[in-house]
Amino acid sequence: MACRFYLVTGNIHKLEEASKIVSRFGVELAPAGIGKLEIQSENLEDIALAAARHAYMRLKRPVLVDDSGLFVEALGGFPGPYSSYVYRKLGVGGILKLLEGARDRRACFKTALAMIYPPLEKVFTGNVCGTIADNPRGMGGFGFDPIFVPDGYTLTFAEMSLEEKNRISHRAHAFRRFAEYASARLGCGKR
Repeated sequence: MACRFYLVTGNIHKLEEASKIVSRFGVELAPAGIGKLEIQSENLEDIALAAARHAYMRLKRPVLVDDSGLFVEALGGFPGPYSSYVYRKLGVGGILKLLEGARDRRACFKTALAMIYPPLEKVFTGNVCGTIADNPRGMGGFGFDPIFVPDGYTLTFAEMSLEEKNRISHRAHAFRRFAEYASARLGCGKR
């Protein structure tokens, strides 16, 4: 029996990526069809959980909300939880401009995935570290994917296939942890 969760996101790419990860665990994702509440916080877990609680109150169905950020060491962790806003306002070029002349180009992508499955509330996290490329590369992915090169790789996320990115990405780690939990503790995928 598959368990259905409603993913609150306006980003179809997140839904596609996440669906591929969780489907083998007996979890089905559907678009929630509602906007995500955005609170101001430095903590991704707090942001995701507040948005999930808000979504559950509106839908009264099991929900998932992911909040992710790119934390650049040379910028003191900026843009972090403000990554979506910074991407919309400055884009990839803006981050590269801020890093001009910086020797330290280390960065980590982090995800907090909040689940509401009454009476359970749980947050699953994932991260992947790497470096910021000198120039955007690749046509895949979304957001800051064209400038992020994960440790141990020479390709940016945007140059990788979806399957390759889903093996190593921050979002993949969080969704896989959620799906393993859902399979083991909620009986998803069991007959």
